[in-house]
Amino acid sequence: MTPAPEWLTRLAARADLGEHPWFVEHPAPDTGVRHSAVLVLFGAGADGALDVLLTERAHTLRSHPGQVSFPGGRLDPEDDGPVDAALREAQEEVGLEPAGVEVLATWPALHLAPSSSAVTPVIGWWREPVPVGVVDRAEVARVARVPLTDLLDPGRRFTAVFGPYRGPGFEVQGLFVWGFTAMLLDAVLDLAGLTEPWDTGVERELPERVMSPWMRERGAEDSA
Repeated sequence: MTPAPEWLTRLAARADLGEHPWFVEHPAPDTGVRHSAVLVLFGAGADGALDVLLTERAHTLRSHPGQVSFPGGRLDPEDDGPVDAALREAQEEVGLEPAGVEVLATWPALHLAPSSSAVTPVIGWWREPVPVGVVDRAEVARVARVPLTDLLDPGRRFTAVFGPYRGPGFEVQGLFVWGFTAMLLDAVLDLAGLTEPWDTGVERELPERVMSPWMRERGAEDSA
């Protein structure tokens, strides 16, 4: 078993997360939302290099097709809270063994207004990694362990753009990471004190492969 790195345990112990701008701007309401959880799982590869587990959603899904996300999903009635839901979903999506994960923290739920969701990030350390991959291709197209060094590389960072939307983006292992996943990664790296300066003036439009049908229609209307 490999112990969690010091920066991650220090991050998990922070009590001031609610002061970070993203949490301040997106507090989850008490009612009228669907509750879900995602597993932000860091681990060490065979070479000892740190990475984070990401998935590419199936391109046939009605909701967020082709987008990059953390393993996770909606809280079911039988789930014992966000941690249980995040681990269960990760097992169903990528074949993760929950017993090999050390849960370090549960962060405040974030409100995603477009989907009326309250998403709870669960921060974990993969103390006993096992091989993972696509379990159900109707849900997941690809599973990737993305090196932390790639996420920190300023050359792989940019501002993702779609209409009036502007937000952090990453291009890693052929994955275009934007939206909630990129914003959460950006907050994690920032709060951990790992972020390297990057040029926020570099803007990239969303590629079609990460757009839902309504987004493609809107893009066509905006360019007409």
